This record gives sequence, structure tokens and C-alpha cells, in this order.
Amino acid sequence: MSDSDTSAASGDSPGGATNPSPQSDRQDDLVDGVPPTPEAAAAVFGEHLPRAEEFVRVLADTGITHGLIGPREAPRLWDRHVLNCALVHFLIPADARGQRVIDIGSGAGLPGLALAIARPDLELHLVEPLSRRTGWLSGVTAQLDLDNVVIHTARAESMWDRLTAPWVTARAVSGIVQLAQWTLPLLSPRGSLLALKGSRAADELAEHRAALQRLGVRHADVESVGEGMVPDPTIVLRVTIGEAIDRRLFRTMTSSSAGSARRRTDRPRGGRSTGSSPREQRRRPR
Repeated sequence: MSDSDTSAASGDSPGGATNPSPQSDRQDDLVDGVPPTPEAAAAVFGEHLPRAEEFVRVLADTGITHGLIGPREAPRLWDRHVLNCALVHFLIPADARGQRVIDIGSGAGLPGLALAIARPDLELHLVEPLSRRTGWLSGVTAQLDLDNVVIHTARAESMWDRLTAPWVTARAVSGIVQLAQWTLPLLSPRGSLLALKGSRAADELAEHRAALQRLGVRHADVESVGEGMVPDPTIVLRVTIGEAIDRRLFRTMTSSSAGSARRRTDRPRGGRSTGSSPREQRRRPR
């Protein structure tokens, strides 16, 4: 998701802080336009840190020139964006069989690509309705040699009958009720939506808890991830469904630009999927 869309949708910085730290705002910290790697990055990414550093370099370059990240966000790429998103992986337990995650409104690969880098055991499906963005995501996925990512040019509701997962993630994509309407049909039984929110997450949940329950949510809470690791922990609103939800209820709701809080002229009418990861694409005969 682009910085301008993130700010408009959340009303806060993604980590929940109302003001970015002065240190992260210093332009003289940049080296060739790229912010230095903070100490916390090693704890978050472990042995995958070099790939995360390459991702930050890409964001500082084509991420900005393609309009996915605002130019003023360059000094804050680590703390406000990449680390903020990658911390979510601590909420997804490891599974010997691997786990699928659907990231809605992926934009600049936040949180989708950050999670794919931090957790190679996860199968990430990035759902983004804007073709110019999925084109960029495909290029970056290949550049980073990520073979656990599949990219879909689609709206979330167009994927309801095509894709399910125990985890759905979204960052600064609309309010929680609208987001739930778009994403709950993507969840497998007892699955959870992890919505990255700002400091008002608890107030938003308190205001809309009843509406979420009517949609089939069985449990909802606000969690803080990264305490003691980063200055501004990531605030996540987690909503979990039961064994099943009434899909008929969702099909009667007005369709919207699901998967993105934005409307753009280059959004496709339906949805299409690349249907393959970079590894599978390399195996195809030419």
C-alpha cells in the first residue's frame, strides 16, 4: 500500500505512534537514499536480513519512483514500514506443513513481501486490484528470488470461491467492519484476520464489536507486537471466525473495491491471477 493511502486510511502511523521519531526523520542518515539498518532488524528477520535489506533498497528506489511509497517516507522505511509489517510474523505459529497467508491490498508489498522474507515457510498470496502495482510486485518478487509468493490482480471478493487460508493480513485497508466484509469469506474454519492498525485500534474494536459478531466473528482483540524490540510496536486487530460463516450474508452486501480502500481507473473489472510463484514460472517451457 502506498504511503499516501496508508496515512489516509489509518489516521495514525502504522505502528500506532502519532509522531515519527526525530531520528528516523533525519535525511542525513540516508546513504544513497537508503536508511541504515537498525539493530532490531536482525532480531525480526534473523538469517533473512540480507534479503530484507535488499527489499528496503528496492522500496527506496522504484518503490518511490512508482508512487508506492511517498518520497518523505525514505528515512522511515525500516521503522514505519518494513519492521512494522514483518513483526506480524510472530503472531503466525510455525507449522511443519507450512501455512497459507492471504495479504489484501498489498500495494508496495506491505505486509505481504515483508512476511514472505521473514518466513520462507509461509505461502503468501498477495491480492491487489491495481495492475500497475501487481506488475511492480511481480518484478520485486523475482528480484528477491522469493519462491513462496503468488500474486493476484484481483479484488478480495472475486477470490472468495478461489482461495482460502487460515490467515488474512491487511494494512490500512478501510475500517474493520468493511474489511471484515471483504475478507472473512477468505478464511478457513477458525481462521483469523490480522489487521495492522494504529493507536485507535481498541476504540475501533469497541465501537464495532457487535457488528463484527453479526458477521460471524467469534473472537476479537487488539495485540501489540514487538514490545522491547522496536520503539513503536505494531498494533494488530485480530478477528477470528468459528467453524463456518454464512456466506449468503456476504453475497448480499454491496460489492466494492475490496482488497483496496482506493478506487482507480486502472483497476480491472474482475480479477486475474498469475497463478504461479516465480519458481513455477521459471519451470514453464518457453
